[in-house]
Amino acid sequence: MSDQAQLPMDEWEHAQTMALSCSEFKQDVEEEWLAEETVSCYNCRYRRFVGSGIRCMKSLFNF
Repeated sequence: MSDQAQLPMDEWEHAQTMALSCSEFKQDVEEEWLAEETVSCYNCRYRRFVGSGIRCMKSLFNF
């Protein structure tokens, strides 16, 4: 997911597909997971809640 894109809270398959192709995906702590699939934008430590969805904020972190 690009840093400017917002993903609605009901795009489970799309979130998994995007996370599987993301080289910067990092799992959040298990207590913060939302999706059943381990690798999903909804379970990424760089996701932040905005409005009725999530936004990728990985650009704010140093790699």
